[in-house]
Parts: sequence; C-alpha cells; structure tokens
Amino acid sequence: MIGKKQIYIVDDDDSVCRALKYLLMTFGFEVLTYPSSESFFSAVPNNAQGCLILDIHMPGLDGWETMKQMIKAKATRPVIVITADKNGNLKQKALDAGAIGFLQKPFDDYELVDLINLAF
Repeated sequence: MIGKKQIYIVDDDDSVCRALKYLLMTFGFEVLTYPSSESFFSAVPNNAQGCLILDIHMPGLDGWETMKQMIKAKATRPVIVITADKNGNLKQKALDAGAIGFLQKPFDDYELVDLINLAF
C-alpha cells in the first residue's frame, strides 16, 4: 500500500460499491468496500489512515450515526458523504456533521476524485 492512497467505501448497495471501487482503482487508489458501517468498524481500526466514502441511508448504523461514532472514537479520517436522497438540506447537515464533501448520486466521477484529492 506504500504510495497508494487508501479509500474505504461504505454503502449497502453492492453495485455502487463495485462501480466506485473500479473507478477509483483506475485513478490509482487502494480501495476497500463494506456493505455496512458495522462491517467497516469491525475491519478497520480507528487510527487507520485513508478517506471514507459513506452512504447516508443504510440499514443498521446509518451514515449519521457512523460519523458520530467516528468523532467519539477520535478517528480523524476525512469523510465524503454520498446519497441518492434529493433533500436539499442534507449537504449542510453532512458538512456540519464533519464531512469534507457531499455528493448526490448520480455524481460526476471527477467531482468525487477531486474531493478525495482534497481530503489527502
């Protein structure tokens, strides 16, 4: 992993995880995907470096609770929130919760890559 930037994707939609993984790998990122926040937390230590791409609406721990747990655990990895929800207030809510970026699905590939590069 030396030299490659680590990306974690947490989304309950397997097709989104797959598509984002292949997209980001073509940009040279190291990518791991998780179908839930619970599986992410059990696999990735709080002090692990990298950028988290996080869906908001998921069964179990949703994106909001995930961000709260990360703050409580003093995890410092940057978070980019993604959602298919068209609610206009979500962007500000995500930024207020500590996300460094917010994208509504479907989003532009380069917009995501720009946000990731900004995170690093």
